[in-house]
Amino acid sequence: MNYEILARKWRPQSFQDIIGQKNIVSAVSNGLSLGRVHHAWLFSGARGVGKTTISRLLAKSLNCKEGITAAPCRKCDICQDIEKGLCLDFIEIDAASRTKVEDIKEILDNIYYFPNKGRFKIYLIDEVHMLSRHSFNALLKTLEEPPKHVKFILATTDVDKIPKTIISRCLYFNLQLLSEENIFKHIKKILVKENIDFHENALKTISYYAQGSMRDALNLIEQAIQLGKGYISFNKVTEMLGIPTQKQSFLLTEALLNKNFKKIIFLLNEISHTGISWEKILIEMLHFLHHIAMLQSFPLIWEENQVKNFKYKINSIAKKTKKSDIQLCYKILLNGIKELEFAPSQKIGVEMTLLRAINEI
Repeated sequence: MNYEILARKWRPQSFQDIIGQKNIVSAVSNGLSLGRVHHAWLFSGARGVGKTTISRLLAKSLNCKEGITAAPCRKCDICQDIEKGLCLDFIEIDAASRTKVEDIKEILDNIYYFPNKGRFKIYLIDEVHMLSRHSFNALLKTLEEPPKHVKFILATTDVDKIPKTIISRCLYFNLQLLSEENIFKHIKKILVKENIDFHENALKTISYYAQGSMRDALNLIEQAIQLGKGYISFNKVTEMLGIPTQKQSFLLTEALLNKNFKKIIFLLNEISHTGISWEKILIEMLHFLHHIAMLQSFPLIWEENQVKNFKYKINSIAKKTKKSDIQLCYKILLNGIKELEFAPSQKIGVEMTLLRAINEI
């Protein structure tokens, strides 16, 4: 059986399906609708935010047999060939593996040939920042004034490594990281359509640790499905991501605010045998400090669903703890995360961070 991974199966096939890049999608779509078609586009942004997807949609829009449009038909042979990766007029180039100037010159030697079936011959150069300086120089003049039947689409995760002369010759768009809310809503929608059961807090945790990347979120979903034998459970997700359980995180936060360092050491020793990420211990404690602070200052809008099992205990802590102590602990733990890489070991770094917080409050 040929299984198609979720990231491919649910790749957006129209501009309306793109998540979290409204302004960029509007600008590209409006340009196509108005007939203001540039000769080169540059899309930058972190992994998994939609650079390659938008590039492929743009290629379909330019070459669709219905005409240049922001809503390609997806039915003509050109649209279908692009979706399947079989279109001879849409050339995808991985700059990471073709960095030499000889590779670029070979590509440029072929641009004067007319497209096979499409309106344009379109070159998508992915991870374009990996090209050598000589390759950029070879590309520069052609990128400025390519033949009328040629369009360039460049994509990169590190725009700072691209010469300003290249950027100035392109229509440049910087894609933003996706919000946790957008990722959560989208993966929830996919799982409902796939008839896969899940725990909502598990999806919220995955949405957070995807760090703005839809592809990373879907890859984590794939792992969680396999780990849970078809069910995405909260406990399995925390185990998979190497984060402490909510109970462990709460008990550590409670011990911190009670200045009970002996209990902290006991809990950390207990956690250390489970393969937990030390950095994520501090991150999960920050979440609980945030819940306490929000309850203290904005009780009517506090989101309690994520920690409903500890609702009353958090309420009790919020009443007896000074707001300034919560803020100070939050700041110390946040700085502790930054300093972990310099500690003799991450366990020592976490212990010293929590000890510093206890001594300060």
